[in-house]
Amino acid sequence: MLNINPLWCGCLLISAVLNTSAFSQSRPTETILLPGSDVPMKLVNIPGGTFTMGKNNAARQNERPAKTIAISGFWMGAVEVTHDQFNVFFRNEEISQGSKVDAVTRPTAQYIDLSWNMGKEGGFPANSMSVDAAMVFCRWLYQQTGMFYRLPTEAEWEYACRASSTTSYFFGNDATVLGQYAWFKSNSKGKYQRVGTKKPNAWGLYDMLGNLAEWTADQYDSSYLNNLADGTVDPLITPAARYPRSIRGGSYLDDAPTLRSGYRSASHPSWNKRDPQIPKSRWWLTDGMFVGFRVVRPIHQPSAEEAEKFYKLYLGN
Repeated sequence: MLNINPLWCGCLLISAVLNTSAFSQSRPTETILLPGSDVPMKLVNIPGGTFTMGKNNAARQNERPAKTIAISGFWMGAVEVTHDQFNVFFRNEEISQGSKVDAVTRPTAQYIDLSWNMGKEGGFPANSMSVDAAMVFCRWLYQQTGMFYRLPTEAEWEYACRASSTTSYFFGNDATVLGQYAWFKSNSKGKYQRVGTKKPNAWGLYDMLGNLAEWTADQYDSSYLNNLADGTVDPLITPAARYPRSIRGGSYLDDAPTLRSGYRSASHPSWNKRDPQIPKSRWWLTDGMFVGFRVVRPIHQPSAEEAEKFYKLYLGN
């Protein structure tokens, strides 16, 4: 188990407002335009603090011990990254025509429609994303803006999802209310839906439960909580292998119990079993159509050297 240094804040600021429309705990928000476009991305300020990680977690019998964890402040995408947002990066000619081959620089073109006709333009979440594709998007944001972005750690994700709650779901323990906050098996009709169409949690984050399951920055460890010490600050299991990686939130294909705030799951090679490429794609998941991501921008900035070291660790280039 490793700790990560809290990283930094700042971006192409368009607006910073306090959203007071629904919850007394609502957080300041900031909206940026993605580089070279008029496509916005809304970020929510998540305050630093402590929380009980794993509380009411019914995921694994050997993960019952909950631990008190400290988290540094960060900004988080209000919604899952959409196809509209990801395509600003994907179509950016500056990176696709660089000195490195595009298999290293950016994701290759999809070989089939990996949205499976569930929706693309108009606010649908970017799906079938490998963890590498998600992190390359974050690196592109850093290269274009000078502001450091990455995937959330497991601890950050759960902390943000709970939004100070201590119940199974961030809205309470009553699963019959879940349909007001999430797209899941009972109401999704087998498809992901436009982001931000359900109620947010108390901090203004949408689709933290359901719609698409979300990548985190951690290697998956079935004994994560058992091995985590009380009082740990900003925990992270730095990945040492491609599989398994930690996934949070559950998806439009999952039942209500899977969408608990503390539920954890692991990625699996079978999510890309039908990939026709040889070797199999580093970027796309033919059978992981339920996986997407959202970004984090830590409050404290790393040095340029630290940022490059981080991306090299995750992307190997």
